Amino acid sequence: QLQAFGGGTVQAGGSLRLSCAASGIGLSSYTMAWFRQASGNDREFVAAFRWNRGNTHYSYSDSVKGRFTISRDNAKNTVYLQMNSLKPEDTGVYYCGWSEGGLIVSVQKIPRSYKYWGQGTQVTVSS
Repeated sequence: QLQAFGGGTVQAGGSLRLSCAASGIGLSSYTMAWFRQASGNDREFVAAFRWNRGNTHYSYSDSVKGRFTISRDNAKNTVYLQMNSLKPEDTGVYYCGWSEGGLIVSVQKIPRSYKYWGQGTQVTVSS
């Protein structure tokens, strides 16, 4: 089970932090990612965190690199997405996904790679 929350409405240049809490799924080796979907568009990769035998790896789409940061809190079984310098084009429904195993970057960017999804949280950035 994944639960995503933390969305809202913010002006351009502002910040939001999204959270994705995981329960009932294994944490020994996994990939968690954030995707977003704007109205009428396909689900788009935003960022991913890969945990595999003690090794961590972070990846980002070019559109958010330098502005967004993905992080995790193992004690809380939660992955966060800190979003700074938000732009109107960041608007959309944000989803967190979970996959067993450490996915390579090219596979991380494919929505069907993920077994579980959170319910989505709306982010609206006004200009």
